[in-house]
Amino acid sequence: MENIDYIFPKDFWWGSATSATQMEGAASIDGKGMNIWDYWYEIEPNRFFDGVGPANTSQFYEKYKKDIQLLKETGHNSFRMSISWSRLIPGGRGEVNQQAVAFYNNVIDELLRHEIEPFVNLYHFDMPYEMQELGGWESREVVRAYADFASAAFDLFGDRVKKWFTHNEPIVPVEMGYLYGAHYPDVCDFQKAVQVAYHSMLASAKAIEAYRKKKLDGKIGIILNLTPSYPRSQHPADLKAAAIADAFFNRSFLDPSVKGTYPEDLVELIKAEGFMPKIEQGDLETIRANTVDILGINYYQPRRVKAKENMPNPYAPFMPERYFDYYDMPGKKINPHRGWEIYAKGIYDILINLKDNYNNIECFISENGMGVEGEERFIDEQGMIQDDYRIEFYKDHLKWIHQAIQEGVNVKGYHVWTFMDNWSWLNAYKNRYGLVSVDIHGDGSRTIKKSGQWFRQLADHNGF
Repeated sequence: MENIDYIFPKDFWWGSATSATQMEGAASIDGKGMNIWDYWYEIEPNRFFDGVGPANTSQFYEKYKKDIQLLKETGHNSFRMSISWSRLIPGGRGEVNQQAVAFYNNVIDELLRHEIEPFVNLYHFDMPYEMQELGGWESREVVRAYADFASAAFDLFGDRVKKWFTHNEPIVPVEMGYLYGAHYPDVCDFQKAVQVAYHSMLASAKAIEAYRKKKLDGKIGIILNLTPSYPRSQHPADLKAAAIADAFFNRSFLDPSVKGTYPEDLVELIKAEGFMPKIEQGDLETIRANTVDILGINYYQPRRVKAKENMPNPYAPFMPERYFDYYDMPGKKINPHRGWEIYAKGIYDILINLKDNYNNIECFISENGMGVEGEERFIDEQGMIQDDYRIEFYKDHLKWIHQAIQEGVNVKGYHVWTFMDNWSWLNAYKNRYGLVSVDIHGDGSRTIKKSGQWFRQLADHNGF
C-alpha cells in the first residue's frame, strides 16, 4: 500500500455488513419457516431479476467456516450479520428452533475464534410469513412477537454478542412495502405506511427495553439509512421542500431512536393531513425511555429535491412527494451500473449533523458500497476481478469520514456493503457489491477481488 496519508483511531472497526436472507440460503431446511421473500418468490418469481429467488443465495449456511476464514483474509475485525426471525422462531412466535440456535452459535463462536467481533442485527426486511398474515408491522401482536424474538436472541447469544441492532433501515419496508409497490406486501396506502413506521419504532424501543432489563454488558442500537436532502437552491420554497423530505425519510426514525421524540414539524404535517397512527397509552413513554446506545449509518447516495413544479393530483394516493419534487442536478457523478449518484461528501454532512444536533452519539458507517453489473468484464488472467472503481469509491468516502473524525465526530468504524456478492431483494444478483466474488452459476466458489485485498491492507495499516 502507498504511504499512509489517512490514519484512523486505534481499534477502528473495519468490516462489512450482510443479512440472513441475502446470504444464508437454506431457505426451507433445518426447520426454517417461510418469510415474506420466500412467499413472494413462490407466487411472483417474475418480480425478481432473472427469476432468481432467495432459496440458494450465497450458501453461507453451508459454507460459513470457509467464509469466516475469508473475512479474516480480507482484514475484518468486525462483521455485521442478521439473525433470521423465521429461522430462529419458525412462524414468528412459539418454540425456538434448536437447529437454528446451533447454526448461529457456530457462526458466532467461529467469528470470535478468528478475533472478529459479531455485530448482530435482528430485523432486515425478513418478516415471517405468518406474522405478515397478521398484518406485519401494522399489527401490535407482531410488535409483541418481535420483542419476544429479540428477548430470546439476547438470552441465547448475548453472552458473546456485545453489539446488537434492532432494525436495519426501517424506512425501507415502509417505502417499498407500503408506498411505492416494490416489496411485499406491495400496498400503496399512506395511513398503513405511517402505522408500520410507528410500530417499527415501538418494536425497536421494546427490544431495547428487554435488552437493558437483562443487564447484559453490551450495547444496543439501530441501523438507519440516512440520506441527506439537498435543496436545489437557497430559495425558501426549495429549502422547505428539503426540510420536509428530511423529516419524512430521516428524522422520522433518527429522532425517536436517538432523542426519544418525534420531530414536531413531521407530527404537525401528518396531523394536518389526517394520517396519525394509532397510539396506545404508554407507547410514547416507552419510545422516550429506550433510546439507542449506538447508531449505524448506511449511506449510498444523496437525495436532491426542489419545490413542487405542479399541483399534486387531488385523487391520487397521498405520498410524501406531495410536498417536493426530486431534482436531477446537472453534472452529478453517477455510478453508471446502478444509476445512483456518487457524492462522497454526503457521508461527512451526515456525521457533522449527528455531532451538532444529536449529542455526538457513538456511531459507525454500517453500510457503504458500490453495486456493479457485469463485473466479470474486469477479470484478469489470474481470475481476479480488478475493481479499482470500488477501491476509489471507498477511498473517497473514507477521506470524508477521516475529516469528520478530525472535527470531533464520534465515529468508530467503517463497514462496507458487502463481504461477498449476495442476493439483493428484487435485483437478485444483478449488481455485485462484494469484496469477494461468488460463482453463482457454478459451484458457488469464492474469489477475493482486488478491493478485498486492498481492504485487508486498509485494516492492517489502520488507514491508507
